[in-house]
Amino acid sequence: MKLTGNGRYLWQLQLVGWVILFILWYLVTNFGLINNHVMPTPQKTWHSFLEMKSDDNLISNILFSLRINFIGYLKCIAAALFVGFAIGLSPQVRKMFSQQVNALRFVPITALMGIFIAISGLTIVTKINFLAFGIWVYLVPVVVQRIDEVDTTHLQMMKTLGATFWQTVRYVTWRSVIARLSDDIRILVGISWTYIIVAELAGIQGGLGSLIFLGERQSNVGKVYAVIFIIVAIGIIQDAMFRLIDRLLFSFKYQ
Repeated sequence: MKLTGNGRYLWQLQLVGWVILFILWYLVTNFGLINNHVMPTPQKTWHSFLEMKSDDNLISNILFSLRINFIGYLKCIAAALFVGFAIGLSPQVRKMFSQQVNALRFVPITALMGIFIAISGLTIVTKINFLAFGIWVYLVPVVVQRIDEVDTTHLQMMKTLGATFWQTVRYVTWRSVIARLSDDIRILVGISWTYIIVAELAGIQGGLGSLIFLGERQSNVGKVYAVIFIIVAIGIIQDAMFRLIDRLLFSFKYQ
């Protein structure tokens, strides 16, 4: 099997990798190599998945999590672009706020859920803002970095042609940053799924995080693993969609 440059056989290799992991999972759980209270068998996980479909409104909970994550993505990206460009383009703003923004990366985000609840109550908006903030603290420094990486040759060329500051931002800086930032956004939006349990436990209005919590309370480790696999599957599909959108919007990157 020859792997060509266009990735012709890539999916077969990826499938083999998943099959190997599944076989290892089956062996270690069915032959007593690991306690099933720690890691359930594939059969138990599949049974728990079917139970959730019939008893726990699984589809509704998936849609709930997708909704708050998607809206959180949009709010985060808009806010990160606004703050990132303000810091990246203005030397004065950078001197005043760059250190504070960089310092936010070290804040334990999960510990801030109580503050978000105190500000806007036990609402869906609270969960959306919490997830958005969890990505925002990492995305803003990346936006600033991408602005710093804009090719100085292009900036000098615009200056030579007599372009104004805002024309340079529109036709050079913005396009360069967005083209590079698309990959960063694709990677960073996955962070929101790590905060899903914390966000959805506030008020428990539904979502995959609440199903994980319910599985833990019921000591049903099969349900916990089933939800984890669902989140992983959503992440893989989400990543593929981001790649497709990136190819459509920035096709020049793949030429």
